[in-house]
Amino acid sequence: MIFDSNFLFVPVQFKIDVFEAIEGLIGSFEPVVLSTTLEELQVLSKSGSKKVKREADLARLLASKCRVMNVEKGDEETCDDVILRVARELGCPVATNDRELRRRLRREGVATIFLREKSHLEVEGAI
Repeated sequence: MIFDSNFLFVPVQFKIDVFEAIEGLIGSFEPVVLSTTLEELQVLSKSGSKKVKREADLARLLASKCRVMNVEKGDEETCDDVILRVARELGCPVATNDRELRRRLRREGVATIFLREKSHLEVEGAI
């Protein structure tokens, strides 16, 4: 299960234990964070508002509970492009709240987990 950066903010913003919630939905899983996602969180923790910096630091702490997968980002690739590429290559679901990324993943047949109604997680697609 690849975690997008915005999904790592869910526990901070909505007080939901995403690891427990995902396990309740799909059973055991291996949480993965891409190196590009960690870089994105690093930038946010240094350049955002005070609130964003605090949330990014807490998201990085949460990411430390995940396996880090080192990936290369092409010159023209965004972080979302990398997530889509890796998810497709590995046949791995993605945990994200990014609407556009979810739409792109759905088009490629990649399952997603996302926050619904600010209260619970939901699966879209076959895992």
